[in-house]
Amino acid sequence: MPRPNLKTVQNALLWLLILAWALLLAGCSKSASSQNNNSSHNAGVSTSPPAVARPNDPVVLVPSADGVEVYSAAAASIDASNKSRGYIMVNYFGSNPKVKLQITTPDNMKYTYTLHGDWEVFPLTGGSGTYQCNVFENVSGTDYAYALSQTITAEITDEFLPFLYPNQYVNFSASSRTVAKGAELAKGAANDLEVVDAVYEYVVRHTTYDYEKADTVQSGYLPNVDEILASGTGICFDYSAVMTTMLRTQGIPTRLDVGWAGDIYHAWISVYITDIGWIDGIIEFDGSGWHRMDPTFASNEKQSKSIMKFIADDSNYNIKYVY
Repeated sequence: MPRPNLKTVQNALLWLLILAWALLLAGCSKSASSQNNNSSHNAGVSTSPPAVARPNDPVVLVPSADGVEVYSAAAASIDASNKSRGYIMVNYFGSNPKVKLQITTPDNMKYTYTLHGDWEVFPLTGGSGTYQCNVFENVSGTDYAYALSQTITAEITDEFLPFLYPNQYVNFSASSRTVAKGAELAKGAANDLEVVDAVYEYVVRHTTYDYEKADTVQSGYLPNVDEILASGTGICFDYSAVMTTMLRTQGIPTRLDVGWAGDIYHAWISVYITDIGWIDGIIEFDGSGWHRMDPTFASNEKQSKSIMKFIADDSNYNIKYVY
């Protein structure tokens, strides 16, 4: 048999390599086509995990007069058993129709409340330190006399507790309809900011300002959050109390701030968000700062550009008290 030509063998091997490469490409093309067909069946289906909603079950902290640390006089008692949790309770059981409680905070701010009888809750919003608590009974006109005076030193274990419990100004319980509404609004929210946004939008859009009530409201007025929610009307104090109730019972520390907005004595709210801190009057983040959450002005003026500009300007607001 004649010996094969070297060039002929090389050509044959080259063609075999080309054929093998072609078959390999055909297989890859078929596999890719199969993958594309499978992908077409899954079109529109996200492969990333969905955002996990935060829990929205209400958390209602219940204050109590435990009788462990009590200071009493003939007509009043102060229960400081839970001062470490950021509140005291006061009970006036005398017969005087005009009774005041004055709490002086460690930074010398004086808070004056009207007492209505039975146990009422008062926050220690000045943080840890020494508080002076005085109960006064009316003598005549604007003259008052001491019924009970007590100095209380508190080491508050968690600085946010005063802004999670109910108190005389922001009064709610587990059965409050406002608490249930807050849980409904928080459903599906991925984080606390989304809860704040949902609650704010609801209150702004479903509450109108009550001018008659504003003109006739008496000193010592306290909001009834369920009545305000049902009526859909109120004054600044009411708007803020409803929002504070909803947010506190969603575990979001919330302050009810009272002070001056321009030349108007006014109420609004501030919230604490983990990893951000206290946001003093949150509305939205515009890329450079947070804007104030003032539900009354925003609702009453239908979020007009001028009023939203006023709200966003911190210089227009001066906080005097926090509750």
